[in-house]
Amino acid sequence: MRNASKTSDDILACARSLIVIGGYNGFSYADIAGVVGIRKASIHHHFPAKADLVRTLVARYREEAREGMAAIESHRSDPVEQLRAYTGYWETCIADATAPICVCALLASEIPILPDEVVLEVRAHFRALSAWLATVLERGEQMGQIDLVAPPQAEAELFMATVHGAMLSARAYDKPEMFGAALAPLLGRLIVQN
Repeated sequence: MRNASKTSDDILACARSLIVIGGYNGFSYADIAGVVGIRKASIHHHFPAKADLVRTLVARYREEAREGMAAIESHRSDPVEQLRAYTGYWETCIADATAPICVCALLASEIPILPDEVVLEVRAHFRALSAWLATVLERGEQMGQIDLVAPPQAEAELFMATVHGAMLSARAYDKPEMFGAALAPLLGRLIVQN
């Protein structure tokens, strides 16, 4: 007999990989049941509706992102190195295909068709990431390491949009190296050269 927590984790992991491949409407409970090796009724036991499943998945994804940002800050005090660690994480994930695109960025493109509870979680992810980036950029400017041409919040939105756009370019061209190439000009503009 399967452990309920393990089954739930397996369902979420499978749903995440299916979302990355085909988006919100690109999978069904039958797809998950086939991969995980359980009945559809078992999935409904853990997640009564698809909206419940994806909302839980995005909430967990947000927590992982928060932990990732905290780890970057605890291991690197330098704002430039924090930005490089963040972009380096994605560069590695895209290159080795462990996480070829941000789940929330992908879902954001589908907001018109998403259930409200999923939209709330996706938007919360964007707000948290933007706030963290604004803090890093502002601290970097105060330390003389980063040159901002707009307020930190606006620069954070541009940085976040560039990272997500670079993910799309890497996917569209099927060239992981496009991610770094798309980000290089922005990093070159932001980072003060000594």
